Parts: sequence; C-alpha cells; structure tokens
Amino acid sequence: MFKKKLFMFTLVLLTLFAINEGLAEQKKLVIFSQCNFGEPYRAAQNKLMEELWAKEPDVEFQIFDGQADAARQISQIENAIRQEPDLLIVAPLQRDSLAKVMGQAVKAGIPTICLERDIIEPNWTTFSRSDNRKIGQMAGKFVVEYLTKKYGEPKGSIVEIEGMKGVEGALNRHAGFWDVVAKYPDIKAVHTATANWFQPEAVDRMTEALNAVEEIDVVYGHNDPMAYGAYLAAKEKGREKEMIFIGVDGLENEGQKYVKEGILACTVIYPLCVQEAVEIGKKILADSNFVPENTYEVESAFVTPDMLK
Repeated sequence: MFKKKLFMFTLVLLTLFAINEGLAEQKKLVIFSQCNFGEPYRAAQNKLMEELWAKEPDVEFQIFDGQADAARQISQIENAIRQEPDLLIVAPLQRDSLAKVMGQAVKAGIPTICLERDIIEPNWTTFSRSDNRKIGQMAGKFVVEYLTKKYGEPKGSIVEIEGMKGVEGALNRHAGFWDVVAKYPDIKAVHTATANWFQPEAVDRMTEALNAVEEIDVVYGHNDPMAYGAYLAAKEKGREKEMIFIGVDGLENEGQKYVKEGILACTVIYPLCVQEAVEIGKKILADSNFVPENTYEVESAFVTPDMLK
C-alpha cells in the first residue's frame, strides 16, 4: 500500500512538474534593446518597462544595454533576432546605423516597436514617439518671450549644448528651436557644442563656452543633464546668475526638481513613451492578427516654476 501511495505521489509531482515546464515554455519572450543605461531618462524608461512587463506572468522580459555604442547595440539586436523573440522593442542610439539590423528583425517576422527615436528607414512594425521638433519649438518660444521681456525687444545671446550628432532627438530639438528663434536676427547663437547627452561632458563644453564668450543670456541644453551640467560650470565661475538655463526631459526627480529649485528656468517634458509601447506590445502578443497603427504620438508638456507651485 505504501509503495502504491508513493508511486501515486511521485506521479502527481511529475505531472505538476510537466505542467509547470509547459507553462514556462508558453511564456512570450520580449526583448528591449536600450541604447544606453547612463542617462537618467534611459534609467527611467528601463524601470518603467521592467515594472510593466513584470505584471504579465506569461512574459519573459530581457533588456540589453547598448552602452551608447552603435556597434554594440547592432550586435545585441542581432543576438536578439537569433533568440526569435515574440516582440522586440528598440530605443535606437543612431538613426542611420540601426536601420539595417532593425529591418532584418522585421524581415524575420519579429514584431518590432521603435521607441521614441526614429531611424532613416521605417524598419519597424510600429513607432511610439513624441515630436522632438515641436519640443524644440516650445523651448524656442520660451526663449523669445524671455529675451523680449528682458530687453524690451527680441535680442540676446544663446549657448546651445547639443545631444549626440546625427541622432534624431538632437537634430529636431535643434531644428525646432531655430524654427522659432531664427525669425529674430538679433537673437544669436554665440557658442554651440556637443555633449552627447551626458552631464560631465556638458560641464566641460560649457566651461569652454564661458572662457570664449563674455555675455550669455540663455543656455539651451537638449536634455536636463546637459543643462544642469552647464549650470554647474557657470556656478563654478560665479556666472550662473548672468544667464538662464533650459532643458528637455522633465523627469520629476530631475528636470522638474531643477526647475523647482530655480536652477532651470524651464524644462520641456519628453515622454518616456514606454507605457504606450507596452500596451501596443501586449496587443501584438495577444493577437497575431492585430495590426497596430504605423505611429503613436505621445504629447509633451511644458514645465515652469509657476506650474510647480
């Protein structure tokens, strides 16, 4: 009798093990290729992405760090393609170099979501983004209004600290800004530098600008870490009160915090676009016949000290 019970107990355990193994095999694989983990904005994206996918028990989620290196990110996406994921999400570092490998993913039949940065060719299933050109225009309008109020007319000098060269975000934040500001010939760019989105590089680039330029009214950083880095450089030289600093991203514990503390005059929120991408991804995983829209637009917003009171 004991042997029979033991046999039945073992049989039940094996059955449960087999069921669990089967459930594990049924999990959908979602891979997120992140261009870098170094920026606070990217860290916020990663955190939200992990939190949202953790709520899906039938999803196995993996995340890769491209370390701000296009070749590394390409290699990681190639590795992802070999794993044949059910969904690939990519926050591309550069708009040209990633186009080919993302096209390979699409050709392999892998649903691919491009996250908030475009690439030269539309090699994705769908694209969740915010309009960087519009963000630049919002920053430009703020600067024109500030300088007009300061001088009684639109004139003044601007230092622009740009993101990585060739990246869509940097290109359009620059272009949108000058869409507005270039209409006023007495507002001039007195120094432009590239800091690749990182605060320490912005400190160095702004130090060079301060050494080269005697009068600066506005520092426009393509993201909040660079704007803050520029502020730190100006403060080091005792010149931070001569100018205002504006940034982009508007994370609550970063850009909005700097605005509240009076370090930044304003920031423009650059939405993470993660929640939208995950919702689209869940629909793709649930229904193989689901055809998402080509592009999902996520609205940005403006943050000034008055809005945070």
